[in-house]
Amino acid sequence: MYQFDFQVFQERRSNFLKKINGKAAIIPGAELVKHHADCEYPFRQNSDFWYLTGFDEPDSVALFLAHKPEGERFILFVNEKDAISEVWHGFRWGTIGAEEVFKADKSHPIQQLAEKLPDYLKGADEIIFTIGKNQKIEPIILDLWANQLDNFSRLGNAPTSIKPVGLYLNEMRLIKSNYEINRMREAAQISAEGHELLRLCMHSKNNERQLQGVIEGFFLEKGTRGPAYNTIIASGDNACILHYTANNSALKKGDLLLVDAGCSLTDYYNGDITRTFPLGGKFSGEQRAIYEIVLSAQKHAIENVVVGNSSNFIHYEALKILISGLKDLKLLKGDTDGIIESGSYKHLYMHQTGHWLGLDVHDVGAYRLGDYEVLLKNAMILTVEPGIYISDRIPVPEGQPPIDERWKGIGIRIEDDVLVNEQTPEILSFAALKEINDLEL
Repeated sequence: MYQFDFQVFQERRSNFLKKINGKAAIIPGAELVKHHADCEYPFRQNSDFWYLTGFDEPDSVALFLAHKPEGERFILFVNEKDAISEVWHGFRWGTIGAEEVFKADKSHPIQQLAEKLPDYLKGADEIIFTIGKNQKIEPIILDLWANQLDNFSRLGNAPTSIKPVGLYLNEMRLIKSNYEINRMREAAQISAEGHELLRLCMHSKNNERQLQGVIEGFFLEKGTRGPAYNTIIASGDNACILHYTANNSALKKGDLLLVDAGCSLTDYYNGDITRTFPLGGKFSGEQRAIYEIVLSAQKHAIENVVVGNSSNFIHYEALKILISGLKDLKLLKGDTDGIIESGSYKHLYMHQTGHWLGLDVHDVGAYRLGDYEVLLKNAMILTVEPGIYISDRIPVPEGQPPIDERWKGIGIRIEDDVLVNEQTPEILSFAALKEINDLEL
């Protein structure tokens, strides 16, 4: 079992408190979510809360009080220890554990939040709290803020605004520490090994669901929490459904199999990989032609994952190769720039080429700030995932050629996790093979 380094969380808190100088941040943890009747989904902690605390229990709230002196800045409200609850639902750290193990300066039972919060927020010049995310905690915060504003005219001292947590925390999470990079390498490696296991055994299976069991079972065997998101096992025309998760169709020789899957580690760092395999052991001529275009676009895009470029630039670099290849196959026609400007390629490629990756699969962080693109910096991690999906689901735009039946049902995406590292991108998911020679029998 992986042992967490609590010094990592202390360093993050220290950096966060410096960023919010004079302000008070309130970050609730996640709640249990009802699945049905009296059964809940497996608990998944709020990523911002986890990033700063490492505390993995529901119904908790963390305060970060930059206006207070040292030793009074990190406060946890948690479920107190309770023998009966622990018999039914498992171990709790309680307030003592929150202080001794998780290094809270002070901890209280969660039931005391409304009572104690006013004193903790007194003297802060701004409240940092994300509105619209927690229906239980939000009324407490808003009522308190309203009362403080009522007193402002007399006392001249109250937080006059509420700002979202992401305004201060997203940039911290976007730039990964060495610790995080190593964890991401492990998440990508386990995810890649799962793809390889699936690829090697897929010809012995006859249903998508069986392959879902193979790769998710492997993630669990490796000690992870399991899949980072709903696994996509999409054979044949199902691969043209971007978020297909039914995973219950029969596997047919001659079809393609698109697998989009990644694991989530015990500390929530995620892998996100997509591979497309030929179920019969060989690509058909049409399948090979589309696969070569997507692979070429992906390789070129990855080469551009370097400091100073933007994610949008990477997208357009991939897009130009995809469109050029589709024009060669007579699936598109016209000037490439004109096709991009009009969007008349979007019946064949309808998503961006990647996203930030970290504690969330679609991780926090802006892609642009107003008129300005966010430029890549060292230690950012993003996916690169161009694709082509040929079906009748989206009508062919006016002026573009009709699609011949021989192309329909081909859905191909190739996705890797890539670390920005000066001028040499590091492909974290390199162990999942993608060259045609490696995929064919």
